[in-house]
Amino acid sequence: MDMTDAPILLNNGVTATDRIALTLFLALAFHAMVILGITFGTYDDTPPENIMPTLDITVTNKRTPPPDEADYLAQNSQDGGGNVAEKVKPTMAVPEQAPAVQQQKPAPAPTQVVTADTAAIEVRQEETQVPETDQPDISAAELIERSMEMVNLSEKLNETMQAYAQRPKQVYVSARTQEFKYANYMSEWVKKVERVGNLNYPDAARREGVSGKLMMDVALNPDGTVRNISILRPSGHSVIDEAAVRIVNLAAPFPPFPPEIGKDADILHITRTWEFSTSNRLQSR
Repeated sequence: MDMTDAPILLNNGVTATDRIALTLFLALAFHAMVILGITFGTYDDTPPENIMPTLDITVTNKRTPPPDEADYLAQNSQDGGGNVAEKVKPTMAVPEQAPAVQQQKPAPAPTQVVTADTAAIEVRQEETQVPETDQPDISAAELIERSMEMVNLSEKLNETMQAYAQRPKQVYVSARTQEFKYANYMSEWVKKVERVGNLNYPDAARREGVSGKLMMDVALNPDGTVRNISILRPSGHSVIDEAAVRIVNLAAPFPPFPPEIGKDADILHITRTWEFSTSNRLQSR
């Protein structure tokens, strides 16, 4: 075998230990790049626009000596500070208040009509206990006295009711009466009074020429006799007023009440206006 053509291995000084160390170094570098995210580029990315600027605040516990002439009162003494040259009263920023919410009134509920057929609710009223009061002891004499008072009161009430029931029935008629049974009787009564009055006209009124009118109420009994005479509106002359009363008494008695009047009236009041004219005549109106 010819040894001249075989390759010749040269000893360059790189050992196996060097190769292992190089391999470990490259592995560590690769993992560091993956974990730390180290990249290589020609330029850096622009920072995003939404990043807010930061403010560095340093807090110290150093207490400054109080100023000789303080402008304001505060919780701690300090000298200097602020961002204005004039003296401005310190104020506290008040947060903007939300507008007041107007309370809305609830809408009225629709009226519901509950009928007896559909209502099944039973309303029960709780019984209220009335406090018991001590009843005073009443003796037998007091009971008898109270009983006698009740009897007397009952008798008085019965007498009053009987008197009210037995009182005379009074009917009032005048010149404006329209019912036939009263108008007919009054017409005959007036004719008799006028006839008697003209026959017995007062001489004093004729001599003195006195005239006048008066209103007179005459109350008659069922038998036609005069019960009472009242001058409701005098004439202003006593001669005429006295003559009118005398004429009615001279004309009495009058006819008894007819049955249709007697069943309704125990006393019949006839109210008329009497006129003594200048012609010496008596007329009723």
